[in-house]
Amino acid sequence: MALAIFDLDNTLLCGDSDHLWGDFLIKLGVVDADRYKQANDRFYREYSEGKLDIFEFLHFSLKPLSEHAPDTLYAWREQFVSEKIEPIILPAGLQLIQKHRDAGDTLLIITATNAFVTAPIAKRLGVEHLIATTPEMVDGRYTGRVSGTPSYQEGKIERLNQWLTKHHHNLVGSRFYSDSHNDIPLLEIVDKPVAVDPDKTLTQHAQKREWPIISLRK
Repeated sequence: MALAIFDLDNTLLCGDSDHLWGDFLIKLGVVDADRYKQANDRFYREYSEGKLDIFEFLHFSLKPLSEHAPDTLYAWREQFVSEKIEPIILPAGLQLIQKHRDAGDTLLIITATNAFVTAPIAKRLGVEHLIATTPEMVDGRYTGRVSGTPSYQEGKIERLNQWLTKHHHNLVGSRFYSDSHNDIPLLEIVDKPVAVDPDKTLTQHAQKREWPIISLRK
C-alpha cells in the first residue's frame, strides 16, 4: 500500500486551524484579547514568510493548555471544531481522501499544528494516522511545553521517519499534498509531490521542479 500524505491547514482546510484556535480563545475571553491577537497574527505572518521560530511560537500557543483543566479544554475544542473547522473543510479535499482510500492507500495527515487541535480534525476527515506537534502532558495535565520534535519544516521529515519505522512502511509510491513552502523539504523526498493551492514561493518551486499543481478550492 502506497502512502498518501496530506498537509492539513490551507490544504484540506480552507484556513489555518492553529491561528483559528488562537482567535477562538480570544472569543472565549480566556486570554488577553489585544495582546494575544497581536502575537497570534504575528506568528502566522512569520509562518507564511518562512521566518517562524517554532519554539517561540509553541511557548505561546501551548501555554493556554497548561492553564485549564483538560475536561474544560476538550469541551472548548468540541465547540471549536463545530463552529470554526466544520465550515472550512473542503469538499474536494474529502473527495481526494476518498480517492486514495478507494485505491487502498495508507492515509496520513502531517501538520505543524499541535495534536490537541488536530486530532479531532483528522478523525472528522476520516484519516486514521496523524503526525502533529505533540503537547507535553504530565499527570493528566498539559504542561505548556512541547514533547519531542515539532513536525515543522525538516522536523516533519524526522517525525515521518519515526512513523515509517514504527509502522514498517516506506515511501515507495508515496504522494504528499501541501500548500506551503515550509513543506518543500518533505515534498522533495516523496515519490510524487503535489502542490495544492500553493503559496507564491511553493508555486515557483513546483513550476521549476515540474510538480503537479492542483486546487481543492475551485
